[in-house]
Amino acid sequence: MLTLDFLCPLPNGLHARPAWALKEQCSAWRSDIRFINHRLNSHADAKSSLALVSTGTLFNDSCSLEIYGPDEEQARRALESWLDKDFIDSDSELPAAAAPQSHPLPRSLSRLHPHILPGTILASGIGFGTITLWRSDSLERYRAIPASPEDMTRLEHSLAELADSLNQQLRLLDGESKTILSAHLSLIQDDEFASNIRRLMRDQKQGLAAAIIDNMEAICAKLLASSSDYLRERASDIRDISERLLHITWPAYRNQDMLRLTQPTLLVAEDLTPSQFLGLDLTQLKGMVLEKTGRTSHTLILARASSIPVLSGFSVTELSALEHRQAVLDGQCGVLVPEPDDAVMGYYRLARELADKRVERQTRDAALTALSRDGHRLEIAANIGSALEAPGAFESGAEGIGLFRSEMLYMDRQAAPDEQEQFEAYQQVLLAAGDKPVIFRTMDIGGDKQLNYLNIPQEENPFLGYRAVRIYPEFAGLFRTQLRAILRAGAQGNAQLMIPMVHSLDQILWVKSQLREVKAELQAEGLRYANSLPLGIMVEVPSVCYIIDHFCDEVDFFSIGSNDMTQYLYAVDRNNPRVSPLYNPITPSFLRMLSQIVTVAHRHGKWVGICGELGGESRYLPLMLGLGLDELSMSGPRIPAIKSLLRQLNSDACRELADKACECRSAEEIETLLREFTPLEEARPLLALENILFTDKPYRKEQIIQLLCGNLAANGRTEHPLELEEDIWQREEIVTTGVGFGVAIPHTKSAWIRHSSISIARLPALTDWQSEMGEVELVIMLTLGEHEGINHVKVFSQLARKLVNKAFRQSLMEARDAQAILDLLNRELVF
Repeated sequence: MLTLDFLCPLPNGLHARPAWALKEQCSAWRSDIRFINHRLNSHADAKSSLALVSTGTLFNDSCSLEIYGPDEEQARRALESWLDKDFIDSDSELPAAAAPQSHPLPRSLSRLHPHILPGTILASGIGFGTITLWRSDSLERYRAIPASPEDMTRLEHSLAELADSLNQQLRLLDGESKTILSAHLSLIQDDEFASNIRRLMRDQKQGLAAAIIDNMEAICAKLLASSSDYLRERASDIRDISERLLHITWPAYRNQDMLRLTQPTLLVAEDLTPSQFLGLDLTQLKGMVLEKTGRTSHTLILARASSIPVLSGFSVTELSALEHRQAVLDGQCGVLVPEPDDAVMGYYRLARELADKRVERQTRDAALTALSRDGHRLEIAANIGSALEAPGAFESGAEGIGLFRSEMLYMDRQAAPDEQEQFEAYQQVLLAAGDKPVIFRTMDIGGDKQLNYLNIPQEENPFLGYRAVRIYPEFAGLFRTQLRAILRAGAQGNAQLMIPMVHSLDQILWVKSQLREVKAELQAEGLRYANSLPLGIMVEVPSVCYIIDHFCDEVDFFSIGSNDMTQYLYAVDRNNPRVSPLYNPITPSFLRMLSQIVTVAHRHGKWVGICGELGGESRYLPLMLGLGLDELSMSGPRIPAIKSLLRQLNSDACRELADKACECRSAEEIETLLREFTPLEEARPLLALENILFTDKPYRKEQIIQLLCGNLAANGRTEHPLELEEDIWQREEIVTTGVGFGVAIPHTKSAWIRHSSISIARLPALTDWQSEMGEVELVIMLTLGEHEGINHVKVFSQLARKLVNKAFRQSLMEARDAQAILDLLNRELVF
């Protein structure tokens, strides 16, 4: 027997995902492998992820693997290498998000004296609806189900049906939902999960239902005994899959009404499992109060991804008296507001309108064509891993899909996707894209992305190993199936094909021969397909840079995979903490290499993009523009900021910057150049049409200030409307801003204003300004930056003097629209 000692490197402990990864590594060997946690003296079969999770292993625990069998020596060497280099990367669960900070009640709300119940924000946002209590499905009634001779068979059928159900959901989900359900699938496919249930039925003479419940309680008890909040919260995942197994086995016992939402709802519960959450009508779910959910709860991660606000800090019992009553859940200030009166509801309706307006502006800006200030075109595209991500990417402003990671279709399953499944997935992306281009990267599998059903042997250095285009000849049938699906889908869209990990011309010629053969097959079968499909390659192997001219004769475009290219260029494993500080794409050598690729490709009439992380880094955008790249591809949420920054850049200045950067002697010198280059945002006029509002609603003073500050945020003039509002109110406390003649001039000099502004609200009727100067029907708000050269007191005084003039005042009050007010003030005022 051989022993391998190590310290657990996982920040979140040995939860489902890394346990599954360790199990997969151990299962590749014939030897028996035992896992030991020396802190707790807990033991587990290392080929069972569930058993591994149950050891309660935390970060830095002293652990061992005991290996005994015919290949123990080889297993020890391989596992030692994997534990040292790759184990930490399997900790893929998101750590707890930083706790959202509660904002103090803004004055425009607190002055309305709302009835509030303070809580703790778990997910931000504002929602209103009817308070509804979640009544958990009691499992005790299942215990009464008697044992049956068919229980063993029934268990196998139910496990298979649950696995099939999870696999079907995985095909429709993405992001966090996919990650979480993948973990659930790995748990039910674990031998120990089913073996424990069988043992309870066999040894304890229990019926299947009682065995499922006792197995659940035993595993949960081990997890709940952990000192790690993260591992304790994984008990919810065990309850989830156990409840689903019971529901599948005995559907008639399930409470059918508990998942049905028929109106806007604020749901109050002790906790929800991920599948319970995903089973809700999320169009009707406007917020949740969860008594026992922690910050790393999978349900909470899903709620954040669905933009549903969540509070904690209340018990279900104390809120039960409010059931069926209307309320507001404020995930901005961290309060629940039961039975709001008209004034408070008016505040929240206006807050929602302003938030929607702000989102609309961001979406509108993101939809603009990606151009530099001097009109240079740089296409901004999205990286996605599933068809469901495409609509969100285009809403963020993507001008195409620069990288569709097709290998995601092959992961977390027992067999490769067939042609029809792939065709439907690719077609869905192309339909969402319309006439925009979609680049399908062929399967980048093998190497570090091991698939059990391919039976590729483990490798000591998978990043430099048997992966991507290198495995295609051996798995030619798999590759041809993918080509067929892409070609068929491409018949009704702007599809393009990209091959990963290419390093020689022979590989491209072989791929093109496969394309010709597949097209001939499709034509012979009478199937529609894209006869002309642009073909590109990933540039991630450094040797390609020296023969780009050869490739230009055979391909249509190049996309640089900056992540792999960087580590290959520097011979640096970016996941190895000892050398990862050397991983830096912004060095003279890397930039010179990019420049060479772009120069040669352009000379041959080919375009070049980047689809690695470098493409979405806003601080390096001036260099990317200056180097002459034609396309950048990144995650969808990064697109609006990149397009906004691009509009501020001058391509000639960026080209000069890139030339200087290539001549620098170190990365530090390049960073200094970038800091000195940072472009200043174009100044916006003090007076602008967007900040002049004619409102037909009889707003109170509080709402008027809320409206004007929120409108500045919606127009991109402040990112902090509530803080700006507080500065306005502080001056209101010092001196009245009513100046008579039906006019008020609230004003401040504030650090929270991005562009100094004059905002105007023309009201439908006289409004109480709570001032001895009388009611107002026109509000002129001055918000000037704290370093602004314009003195806000002087502006205030100039306005006040003008208002004494009856003709000016009359013209101001009689103005028919915002444009008339703007023209008048531009004529009469000097700043």
